[in-house]
Amino acid sequence: MQQNISLTTQDHQRLSRLVADLGRFAPAALSGAEALAELLDAGRIVPPQDIPGNVVTMNSQVLYQDLETGELHEARVVYPEDADPAAGRISVLSPVGAALLGLSAGNETVLPLPHGRSACIRIGKVIWQPEANGEYAL
Repeated sequence: MQQNISLTTQDHQRLSRLVADLGRFAPAALSGAEALAELLDAGRIVPPQDIPGNVVTMNSQVLYQDLETGELHEARVVYPEDADPAAGRISVLSPVGAALLGLSAGNETVLPLPHGRSACIRIGKVIWQPEANGEYAL
C-alpha cells in the first residue's frame, strides 16, 4: 500500500531540521525518527499554497478508519513538543503520526502498532488543514 505522499516545503524543512537535531542531540531518539526520515526522502515537495486540502500536513486534523474493526479515529499530527495522545494530538515522530503525514483522503496504509502488530487504515477525511485555511506558519 505504498502511497505517493506530498509534503509542503515548510513541513519538509522543519521536519528535516528536527530529524537532524535528533541525530546530534538525542541519538537514542533516532529510532523514532526513522520512518519520518524515509518519508522526507520519498515525499513530493510542493509549495504550501499548492498543497491540496485533502492532504495530511503538519497540524492537520484527520479522520481515519481501521479497516479491520471499522473503528473511526480522529487525530491531529503535531510536532513532538505539542503531542498529547489523550487529547488526540499525535507526534509526527510516532509511528502513527509519521504514517499519516502526506497521505490524502481515500489513501490506505498500514500503521505499525506496539508489540509487532499493525492495522490497515483508510484516510476518511482531512477535517482541518492549516494551508487550506491560509495558515502557513503553523
